[in-house]
Amino acid sequence: MTVPFNELRSGYLAQQQELNDAVRRVLESGWYILGREVAFFEEEFAAYCGVAGCVGVNSGTDALHLALRACGVGLGDEVITVAHTAVATVAAIRMTGATPVLVDIDPLHYTMSPARLAEAITPATKAVIPVHLYGQPADMDAILAVAREQFVIEDCAQAHGARYKGRPVGSFGDLACYSFYPTKNLGALGDGGAVTGNDLALLDRVRLLREYGWTPQERYVSHVEGVNSRLDELQAAILRVRLHRLDADNAARRRLAERYAATLPADLQKPVEGQGCHHIYHLYVVQTPQRDRLRASLAEQGIGSGIHYPVPIHCQPAYAGDALRTHDLRVTELAAREVLSLPMYPALREEQIDVISAAVTAALAERNGM
Repeated sequence: MTVPFNELRSGYLAQQQELNDAVRRVLESGWYILGREVAFFEEEFAAYCGVAGCVGVNSGTDALHLALRACGVGLGDEVITVAHTAVATVAAIRMTGATPVLVDIDPLHYTMSPARLAEAITPATKAVIPVHLYGQPADMDAILAVAREQFVIEDCAQAHGARYKGRPVGSFGDLACYSFYPTKNLGALGDGGAVTGNDLALLDRVRLLREYGWTPQERYVSHVEGVNSRLDELQAAILRVRLHRLDADNAARRRLAERYAATLPADLQKPVEGQGCHHIYHLYVVQTPQRDRLRASLAEQGIGSGIHYPVPIHCQPAYAGDALRTHDLRVTELAAREVLSLPMYPALREEQIDVISAAVTAALAERNGM
């Protein structure tokens, strides 16, 4: 392939010795679950996010599920989020027994529309989950102004290091949830996730839930019905190493985004950074009515691409019927038909961006009959 959509090996090679040393340190320690590495990572990641605490868990999905449960969300409650997101956001809501309520997105930024959120709140609304999609912060001031009586849980799975009005995303809501899936800006070498926040009581509840409801003082005694969702020592050690490079990698992504913006054709809808937002370009997403033909043309030239996301949650078979409630989702449905993710990762080179942009320009010119 001329330009792959993503490439993970370079991230390992950039820190090969440090990562190897971290793995060896864990292997030689003889302690592999919920030990010193997890404790240190939780402390370091909380400091990076500008919050009081962090609880490492097994995945981003579990992070959302446990955050919702810590807030008391359950059967009979409604949780408002967007339909233009990874399915994990809604799957986590369903895991609590609550009803997902899906609202539309802003057409420029692809994040939750505060106006549509306001229309969807009912007496049954217990929580709101804004998604900082693609690395773009949601409009947190407006969302918090609407959701005054609900828990706000930020989905930061694609936004490690993004900032809103100078503050890290994840520091605005009651809790925030992260995924460390290998493709994320801060990626492990396997699954992993975390819940962060400033409410220590809620974080203690998450910590209780992540391991069967056990406390350090009474192991093997379940005080609540918890689950098994533990971040392991190997992944925590790897994440500690990778956290050191996160800002530099995000800066590289922003430089590549600038190159895309300067070289892609003007008639292609490109990412628009929200006011007061620091976008970290987990994905570089463009929009065109010619999406499918453009993607096929790029593939013919060995250029990878992706679609995030091709099927909105409310259109998926698993969530048909009474599984959720929806509002007007016309912007979401248009985005699903037209968005295309172009290659974006720190090791991508500017000359590769030029190749991609030239291919996009030629493909769109050809389809327009020029």
